[in-house]
Amino acid sequence: MDEADRQLLRRCRVRLVGELQVDPLWDALLTRELFTPDMIEDIQRAGSGSRRDQARQLIIDLETRGSQALPLFISCLEDTGQDTLASFLRTSSHAAKWNPEAVRTLNLMPVVLGPELLREVKQDPLKPTPGKLTPVVVGPEELWPAKLRPEVLRPEAPRPGDIGSGGFSDVRAQERWRGNANLAYVLDADPCGHCLIINNVNFCLESGLSTRTGSNIDCEKLQRRFRLLHFVVDVKGDLTAKQMVQALTELARRDHGALDCCVVVILSHGCQASHLQLPGAVYGTDGCPVSVERIVNIFNGTGCPSLGGKPKLFFIQACGGDQKDYGFEVVSTSPEDRTPGSDSEPDAAPFQEGPGAFDQPDAVSTLPTASDIFVSYSTFPGFVSWRDTKSGSWYVETLDGVFEQWAHSEDLQTLLLRVANAVSVKGIYKQSPGCLNFLRKKLFFKT
Repeated sequence: MDEADRQLLRRCRVRLVGELQVDPLWDALLTRELFTPDMIEDIQRAGSGSRRDQARQLIIDLETRGSQALPLFISCLEDTGQDTLASFLRTSSHAAKWNPEAVRTLNLMPVVLGPELLREVKQDPLKPTPGKLTPVVVGPEELWPAKLRPEVLRPEAPRPGDIGSGGFSDVRAQERWRGNANLAYVLDADPCGHCLIINNVNFCLESGLSTRTGSNIDCEKLQRRFRLLHFVVDVKGDLTAKQMVQALTELARRDHGALDCCVVVILSHGCQASHLQLPGAVYGTDGCPVSVERIVNIFNGTGCPSLGGKPKLFFIQACGGDQKDYGFEVVSTSPEDRTPGSDSEPDAAPFQEGPGAFDQPDAVSTLPTASDIFVSYSTFPGFVSWRDTKSGSWYVETLDGVFEQWAHSEDLQTLLLRVANAVSVKGIYKQSPGCLNFLRKKLFFKT
């Protein structure tokens, strides 16, 4: 679906959710091959199963159904006697194509995360960095403050002031965190919890998605790593979208009462998707996407009560879109940036989503309870995630190395900051991992 049609659906979503009659549409949608029977079943089960929830999910999923999805959907409306909505969408579509300003993308202001003042001190990115954190700047380069120009984001350039080197005082600080149940999750159970790894490598020909060569290397690394962290690891490979949801639901329905944590890892192709809270989607081997938001919601308080109050961690190695990040010019480049003989390819996505959602008032009541959730993405939303066919993905390779060296002493968020910093300086094309953190406490793995 092109960007103009996608933006149009978002602007019209409140009215569509309010007026769309979904029951007469199912046969028409199947006849015109807009959705498969399994997709229709998923839409019918959305939320509470009410007409509004089904209508909302239908409009969200429609964005992923190809370039002709909107005109075919309008035809379905006409076939089922919903002429008012059909005319409304057709007129709005024509108006949008004549007025590009109506669908222009948003110009986002930069956001600065981190200390305001920087002191010029050399900092090795592999040294522990509890305390103050390196600032991260998001937004157009020309809007960045002078003191936060790109050169401060590279490991060879000035860093914030000395922030610890793993000495005795740092160890004592970490022990204080670990020993206080009000400040850090207690992970004393052995095993600590379940870890499900879904590794999709081979996709059906009709999906148009390539074989993810090198993903089995990622899978083996993560299987070993989480076993060392005292998790019971279960690996499932080459699952369709429906099978992915079934596997996740089965995990959520287990009794986690005697366990302290749960981990889900998804290795697949991915794309952007409309969302209320958590961006992105991952593909089943049949080429059908499952949104990250839906994956996480399977483990909410209703679907998985035995994990209430316990950390639920999600690691997503997949594309967030199809844009390639060329980075910006810096003073120097580390040797690993130009590794000869490497063969990197993206976990590419055929669909891309523009920013913004237009039905926030309608959507607020359906937001999931996000407490005790941590979602780590291999790439910034909208961009590709790179995978070397010989050594695995940049993200998983770095994650495994950082966990091996620092998981015994540093909390999860600090570990992921190390991963983001190390991945961001790799390769000719750039990649920036990120996370959404809804944890209430610090999390230290059991090592």
